[in-house]
Amino acid sequence: MMSNFKENLFNKDVMSLDTYIMFKLKEETARLTPELKARNRAPISLSMGAPTANPPKELIERLKEILDEDGIHTYSTPKGEEYFRKAIALRMKNRFGVDMDPNKEIFSLVGSKEGISNLFRFLITQKDTNKDIIMVPDPCYASYLQFIQCAGGMAYHIPLTQENHYMPNLDEVYENFLKEGCNPDNLKALVINYPNNPLGASATREYVQSAIDFCKKHKILLISDLAYADLYFSDEEKPFSVFELDGAKDIAVEFHSFSKPYAVTGWRLGWICGNEFVVQRFGKGKSTIDNGIFKALQKACGELLNSKAGDEYIEQGNLGYKRKQAIMVRGFKELGWPIDEKTVPHTTFYLWLPIPRKYKTSFEFCEDLLKKSGVVVVPGTAFGDCGEGFFRLSYVCSDEELQEVIDRMKADGFYY
Repeated sequence: MMSNFKENLFNKDVMSLDTYIMFKLKEETARLTPELKARNRAPISLSMGAPTANPPKELIERLKEILDEDGIHTYSTPKGEEYFRKAIALRMKNRFGVDMDPNKEIFSLVGSKEGISNLFRFLITQKDTNKDIIMVPDPCYASYLQFIQCAGGMAYHIPLTQENHYMPNLDEVYENFLKEGCNPDNLKALVINYPNNPLGASATREYVQSAIDFCKKHKILLISDLAYADLYFSDEEKPFSVFELDGAKDIAVEFHSFSKPYAVTGWRLGWICGNEFVVQRFGKGKSTIDNGIFKALQKACGELLNSKAGDEYIEQGNLGYKRKQAIMVRGFKELGWPIDEKTVPHTTFYLWLPIPRKYKTSFEFCEDLLKKSGVVVVPGTAFGDCGEGFFRLSYVCSDEELQEVIDRMKADGFYY
């Protein structure tokens, strides 16, 4: 119990943290499940951004073989085994046409979430006042805000809106930053996330180039979160790496994940790549924290990265997401939502939609939808202040469950 300890056992930033929104939703759903089942409304979760399919069969079978290899169960290294880093370098070349030095510009991660969290922690110096600042999009992946808060920093929110096409003018952002009294000396980094969670929106190459130029001008780090690099179902919206653009290696790092493309969310693998100084200094910090990823996972996943089986798995998965998105777009249009099919992003597995007009807040709508229909979606405010008036759904469950969501909403009166 807390009474057994001094009040300042944990720092005030950690003490002010709340449970991650996805786990809060899970807890509330579990609490309501008996009642919902009794009303034939067993919960259908459209909240977590995680694939529900099984990983590639070839990956599973290869992993089983590798588990019998001598030495595979011993400690790895935080930077990743050489074969793993070389596989990543080859993937960056094959997928993006980018050259990466596997010894200097690539470092393994226990999932990109862990990597981003630790990078923020390494960048931010804890101070009671005049805190270090990281610019983040709003709406954004909810964990960014918690990472920065936990590290003792301040998140400066950059509004992503329909009006600015989710690509805000960074020079105008900086002008507002100064007008609001923020100290430019405390600005450490800018985070970009395209394709974006929760919006699904992408950015143009011209815009990302402007972000590179902005960071060079202000001598700050550009952090590109490319977790959804391989989740797309239109070649016109094929995600690209920041390192395909001029000068990116001078100022940027990029995070990649195995979780989304290969449905291995529980395995926790990813990598950071880019600017040699940042990657190497990040690695010094990481070397004090963990001993790297289980070698069997590195070997099996490294082999999959550049294989025909891996590419075919991604292609088939994206065809499935395209079909699932069509089910949801059609269904919500039938429910009266003002969806323009020409502007719906063909990336990620998210839909970002306005709440029905009769509701005052995102939370009110999402709570009502859960309690009445057993449908779990995420209020937009979980992703930042600009999320008010919207909600996010993930179309990762079965086609039948997605159609059941639409049918329940019709039956329970959830029209726009």
